[in-house]
Amino acid sequence: MDTREKAIQINMDPSKYGAFTEIGAGQEVARWFFLVGGASGTIAKTMSAYDMIVSDAIYGPCERYVSKQRLQSMLDREFNLLVERLDVKRGETTRFFSFANTVAANSFSRKIDAHGWLGLQFQTEPKGPISQVIIHVRLLDPENIQEQDALGIIGINLIHSAIYHHHNPEEIIDRLLDNLTPDRVEVDTIQFSGEAFSTVDNRVMALQLVQKGLTKAAMFLANGEVVQPADILYKKSILVERGSFRPVTNVTIDMLECATSMFVQEPKALGEEVLVIMEMTLKNLLDNGKIDYQDFLDRVDILASTGKTVLISNFAEYHRLAAYLFRYTKKMIGIVMGVPTLQEVFEEKYYSDLEGGILESFGRLFKNDLKVYVYPLLQKQSGALITSDNLLVNPKLRHLFSYLVENRLIESIRGFKENYLSIFSRDVLAKIRANDPAWEQMVPTAVCKMIKERKLFHQKEPVN
Repeated sequence: MDTREKAIQINMDPSKYGAFTEIGAGQEVARWFFLVGGASGTIAKTMSAYDMIVSDAIYGPCERYVSKQRLQSMLDREFNLLVERLDVKRGETTRFFSFANTVAANSFSRKIDAHGWLGLQFQTEPKGPISQVIIHVRLLDPENIQEQDALGIIGINLIHSAIYHHHNPEEIIDRLLDNLTPDRVEVDTIQFSGEAFSTVDNRVMALQLVQKGLTKAAMFLANGEVVQPADILYKKSILVERGSFRPVTNVTIDMLECATSMFVQEPKALGEEVLVIMEMTLKNLLDNGKIDYQDFLDRVDILASTGKTVLISNFAEYHRLAAYLFRYTKKMIGIVMGVPTLQEVFEEKYYSDLEGGILESFGRLFKNDLKVYVYPLLQKQSGALITSDNLLVNPKLRHLFSYLVENRLIESIRGFKENYLSIFSRDVLAKIRANDPAWEQMVPTAVCKMIKERKLFHQKEPVN
């Protein structure tokens, strides 16, 4: 269905009736319902409160007007007023809803990173409980009029999909960019709540945003709350470790702790608040070519036991991860990796899509304040300790590698625990599946407890 058809279907459905409140980019969503005709069947009220004093008088004070907090107060107040005023007259036959958005769009006077929050609070049956969907979007069109158009379309998509496809949250995600493209709108956050979505895990929904190409990355906290990345990353010094975390091992934590102790002593990071992130790419999540959502949640729960923020991304190359992080901060960024990963980073075959090849990739990676911290590798056969200081790379890249090391853009991790060097996650996973108790000494205590209690990673029952 195109946008016009969706608006008409909602207008012609007498069981739906709602209020619209839009701040920041005009009445772009409500406009569609007036444009196609029959809006009296849908709109009980539509309002804008552009002036900050007026907005505060209606919805209460707020630190930021384009925020989830402001959106939530808009949704709550307008839905409650709607029910209060109309429940007696038509509550027995009507499923009420409240739509709101608060958006910062480009204008004649300013050019910004246009973005906004949109949400729908609704009933799935008359007199029924409230359910809610909230999204955060980035508007990527170059001109204000195009941003307004995109905002109207995605607003209609959100309302239509939530009303008619609430029984299938994945369908709601699939419909958000109907009649749009990812180069016009990015949806980087989605949160479901309420009766209709009682079985939904928002972390899986965040993963699906990345899977389906609505965004390149999604983020959630250790408590499972899905968050808008800009809110967490903004003006922070960031240290990130990428991995499959299947499972988290003692090495995983040692890498991070050692790198953190070095990172916080960097002159450009002294006294700064450091955000530590564990990143999993879609490739990290693949198992036999597919993503097992339960396996994904198991890994996320294990990371949560360490208290870390999790980033799910579709950044195969590290320079793309760096560009994403520097979108939100100009502070120093550290990337933690092991020697085997560093060896892969210096494989030219991974950069065939770039005109400048590996040189362009490194130029993008290190153009800002970024440093790579490298955890050593103990070779099983020879017993040799390989670090970034003695690693051999392709001879024609030797001078490039030496330049990065000598300028401390790549630095060997110090203070590591030597008895951890023989631990590899693939070996730990194999021991878990073979019910070999030796794995228990290779992972943190909290991780061990969770794996055993929940029988994660296909742990077998002990044989009597």
